[in-house]
Amino acid sequence: MRNPRTRWVAGGAALLSLSLSACGGSGFNDDTDQADSQASAGPASLNVLIESSGDAETKAVKEAVQTWATDSGNKATVTPAQDMAQQMGQGFASNNPPDVFYVDSKRFATYASAGNLEPYGDSFEGKDDFYPALRQAFTYDGKLYCVPKDFSTLGLQINITAWSKAGLTDADIPTTWDELAAVAKKLTTSKQVGLALGDTRDRIGAFMVQAGGWVTNKDATKVTADSPENLKALNFVKSLLADGSTKYPKQLDSGWSGEAFGKQKAAMTIEGNWIVGAMKNDYPGVKYKTVPLPTGPAGKGTLAFTQCWGIAAKSKNKAAALDFVKAMTTKDIQLTFAKAFGVMPSRQSASADYVAQYPQDKAFIDGAVYAQAPVNVAKIEQVLEDFDTGLQGLPNADPKQILARLQKNAEAVVGQ
Repeated sequence: MRNPRTRWVAGGAALLSLSLSACGGSGFNDDTDQADSQASAGPASLNVLIESSGDAETKAVKEAVQTWATDSGNKATVTPAQDMAQQMGQGFASNNPPDVFYVDSKRFATYASAGNLEPYGDSFEGKDDFYPALRQAFTYDGKLYCVPKDFSTLGLQINITAWSKAGLTDADIPTTWDELAAVAKKLTTSKQVGLALGDTRDRIGAFMVQAGGWVTNKDATKVTADSPENLKALNFVKSLLADGSTKYPKQLDSGWSGEAFGKQKAAMTIEGNWIVGAMKNDYPGVKYKTVPLPTGPAGKGTLAFTQCWGIAAKSKNKAAALDFVKAMTTKDIQLTFAKAFGVMPSRQSASADYVAQYPQDKAFIDGAVYAQAPVNVAKIEQVLEDFDTGLQGLPNADPKQILARLQKNAEAVVGQ
């Protein structure tokens, strides 16, 4: 599986890509007609760059691509990126990006705003089969630029042995914030904390959604960070941390919450479906189950993490690239990828088959209906990283001040 600590958080290299990608120009000019004519002149040769989680993903993608190449008469070279953000930034800046590539939802708006992406999504056959929240993640200025290739959501993992030891049953599975707080306290012992919680917006943000809040409005045109809903969420997280029933991974000598959970330093955690592979490979003896996140004051809420198949606006092989994306996003291929490296299919029509094959993951895929995708604003990554720093100061930091700072900083970016 992808490293859960880095898969959805862009580092310094991503900041480099933000400045480089802005050099890509609009990308929409006479080159489009030229590219299409070149693409129709004969077999195309595509360069495909992927942000692979490891050998299993690389192998599965290469096999699927080889089948497409054989069937279509085209060629394609698949390259696993060493540093996706940096390599894409350099490709855009030099007007020589790969034809097709993974686009993380956190980088999408920056690439789209710079004109680096071909906006093929609105005319993509069967686009409505992709979950609405995932389509929204790749919509910019009212255009669906690219279709999601897969996704992940968050769920609540429970250590079955610790649960039973505490005298808890299925009737005690928390469905509200109050119930979560209660069982976290009951599960906390001298050797084990009740809940291990990641210390960034990629975990804590789920409580914001459950409270009815988020960083921006739905179309990302207005910052809504400093709101009563978000304050209620951060105050709740602060209370969990303050009473000792919940701890951040670093307080448990762990790199991420899944590690703390696997080492049984925590009886519960909140993680995505990538934890399945980690538990199987690193902690096979730990018995656990995943249930939906508790409902907050405003209802159900979780976070979605997704990537799309991007096509470069500067590609000279757009027709072949589009055919490639169609082949890589069929229901059967998505289910093949799910089996090979643990992602969930982004097509709604594949959900029943997925649940039939992986019933233990039902809570994850059910969350797609009410999931919130990452903030869809260009060049906002540094602002969100600053927000994470504020969250890491809890429980001692003031949630009101954290949100006020986020509001001010985010408004400066959205207003650009």
